Amino acid sequence: MNSMDPVSTIVWIVSFVVVTVTVTGLSRRVGWSAPVVLVVVGAIASFIPGVPQVALEPEVVLFGLLPPLLFAAAIQTSVVDVRARRDGILLLSVGLVVFTVVVVGLTTWLVVPAITLAAALAFGAVVAPTDTVAVTAIAGRGHLPRRLVTVLEGESLFNDATALVALNATIAAVVSVVNPWAIAGDFVIAVVVGIGMGLVVGWALSLIRRQLRSPVLDTSLGLITPYLAFIPSQFLHGSGILSVVVAGLYLGYRSPAIQTAEARIAETINWRTIEFLLENAVFLFIGLELSSILNSAFRSGITVAETIWISIAVLIALFLARLLWMVGTTALYRYGPQRLRERGWTWPTGIAVSFAGIRGVVTLAAVFLLPEETPHREFLQLLAFVVVVATLLEGLALPWVIRRLRLPPPDFAQEASEMQRLLAEAQSAGLEHLESQVTGDEDDRVIERLRINAVFLSDALENPTPDDTEDPPIEYSRLRRSMIVAERQAVLDARAEGRYQEAAVRSVLAFLDAEESALKAGGSEGKKLM
Repeated sequence: MNSMDPVSTIVWIVSFVVVTVTVTGLSRRVGWSAPVVLVVVGAIASFIPGVPQVALEPEVVLFGLLPPLLFAAAIQTSVVDVRARRDGILLLSVGLVVFTVVVVGLTTWLVVPAITLAAALAFGAVVAPTDTVAVTAIAGRGHLPRRLVTVLEGESLFNDATALVALNATIAAVVSVVNPWAIAGDFVIAVVVGIGMGLVVGWALSLIRRQLRSPVLDTSLGLITPYLAFIPSQFLHGSGILSVVVAGLYLGYRSPAIQTAEARIAETINWRTIEFLLENAVFLFIGLELSSILNSAFRSGITVAETIWISIAVLIALFLARLLWMVGTTALYRYGPQRLRERGWTWPTGIAVSFAGIRGVVTLAAVFLLPEETPHREFLQLLAFVVVVATLLEGLALPWVIRRLRLPPPDFAQEASEMQRLLAEAQSAGLEHLESQVTGDEDDRVIERLRINAVFLSDALENPTPDDTEDPPIEYSRLRRSMIVAERQAVLDARAEGRYQEAAVRSVLAFLDAEESALKAGGSEGKKLM
């Protein structure tokens, strides 16, 4: 923003958060895409007098905002799913990025007047990576198949590192002569150091967090974890982005073994809040930049008609690059080695992935990294903005494409049943442990209550319910949740009558909330959270 006094800055920051929360909430309520609406609102606001000019500093985005965003996504991503789909993720996050750099770079070189090949390839690297924030925001709306979501999220988590390495190499080519072998060496170093540092940081923090019993201390350490992984990796010429993703995946996987339940709940809520604010704020930032981008682009000397034609050509090249790569990838899965054919990757899946090439804040931040001597630098910034908005609009068609392709949606009923049966198994294991710990000195009423609850769910597991009746664990969950509603109201009534201290009231309400959340996660309402 333009320089302002501290009070004005605080006012604008508060206003920014209020607008972000309000627009996102209203968009979700009416079923619109929040990222697209935020971009539109920001673009309109950028032309309103009095609204400060916003200029996204690329270093702030790439080194300040991106690490926590990627970490928040990584800790919620299943390592098991990523490992199962690693070949597809690798093909997209590395192979497709390189292919896109070449195709879009050559197209830009042909259609933009007086641009050098190095600058055109640099622009190809700018628009090559999909955006994890945008993909998650769009994909979360369509009840997409689990396999497809895993591949798309895995791609968007890892392709930033590939694209930024390619961008650094092409920027070096813009300002000087580069050695192709040096580029290959830099890429290998970035990947090896990035993965290694991510594992080291994840392992070290897992040892430390295992010793922390205070959720406040644990959460405080968690908040700086993205930067603990990012900074040393960048210092050692590795990919800081890759380090953050690897550390997030590692810690997310190890979380049940190294954190207390309270720490996990606190961390989940905190990172969801941070992710919500940052991921929606960046779209508003993108829109707010439109005015300044247009003002700079008008000085490039390229006419409006030429801008339209160039934008269309680049967008077609971008889409065709992804489509052609997916055709080749799908053919490899269908007719390649036996190991790949067993993956069950179908042509409809390949087509769906082709429509998920959504770009976001990484593209817009990366284009500002182009050096001042880049030909038509301001015009390329406008072109990057056009790519981001156009691919966001393309992403809106993804749920419709999924329906037309008849790809199977997630089986929420099966997932809920599996959760309930897993819970029953856990209860059975708990019952066995209880019997081994009983000494005979305990209160019989306590032991009997523990046995009743555990035996009930264990019996339900061993004696499945007939198909025409409701599973006892599900029925138990439903009835227990209805009891919790009444129990919560009784607590609130007692609070209103002033019969208990507030500390006791809050403790009981927190207990009921935790139990209700667990029941919802394992019951029919779990699908609303997926």
